[in-house]
Amino acid sequence: MKNYKKAYIAGGCFWGMEDLFRVRPGIKDTEVGYIGGENDNPTYKNHPGHAEGIELTYDPNETSFREILDYFFRIHNPTTIDRQGNDRGSSYRSAIFFQNEEEESQAEAMIKIVNDSGKWEGDAVTTLEPYSTFWKAEPEHQDYLVRIPNGYTCHFERFEESFI
Repeated sequence: MKNYKKAYIAGGCFWGMEDLFRVRPGIKDTEVGYIGGENDNPTYKNHPGHAEGIELTYDPNETSFREILDYFFRIHNPTTIDRQGNDRGSSYRSAIFFQNEEEESQAEAMIKIVNDSGKWEGDAVTTLEPYSTFWKAEPEHQDYLVRIPNGYTCHFERFEESFI
């Protein structure tokens, strides 16, 4: 896998996030799953405290963590607490799971840029959480919108232009 890196984010239902990120330049693989919760081996029916997140494998020679975060803030509403579209609950929170101080610092800076831009009507409520185990979701959730093209999603590009 060369010198690929991984990023972990959550912004509502994982199906739509995965579908939009899978075609981004530099993204080499996507997995949906559960992160940041209370139990080991979570499932769709039992994931207390976990966010529906995505694991992005990317080539840092083609894209950066900062560019990933920029797109993340353009495809979901970071101003709603525990909610995206019709989905409600902590599983649907906006969160960045940082793996080191550099990612944490970049995430803090990006949130400030997003807030200062005035593009959203309120400030981002995106949480910054230290990386914990990423638990891959069940096979029926992987590549969901590829298999079911008209399936449910509340994600779309809200802003064409970059925050950065």
